[in-house]
Amino acid sequence: MCAALGDETRLSLVATLSGGERRSIAELTATARVTRQAISKHLRVLESVGLVRGARAGRERLFELDPAPMRELGDYLGRVSAQWDQALSRLKALVED
Repeated sequence: MCAALGDETRLSLVATLSGGERRSIAELTATARVTRQAISKHLRVLESVGLVRGARAGRERLFELDPAPMRELGDYLGRVSAQWDQALSRLKALVED
């Protein structure tokens, strides 16, 4: 997921979709500096890691953000941060003694 979010275009797509509205490729391409094909490719990457879901709506496909994987990543990073804080506290106590 971190690798998928490491691309500026994909991060921009996530930001656009974070408003909660489903968007078509045409809508997502309108404000992008890349082609429709590039947007489609980036959306497939985001779908492959579970951040975006696409569903057919008539002739077009609408995409929406799934925030659950982001929450899971946030929880994981919070646990890792807490572990580092504890390790640094132990190191500080050891050095100060």
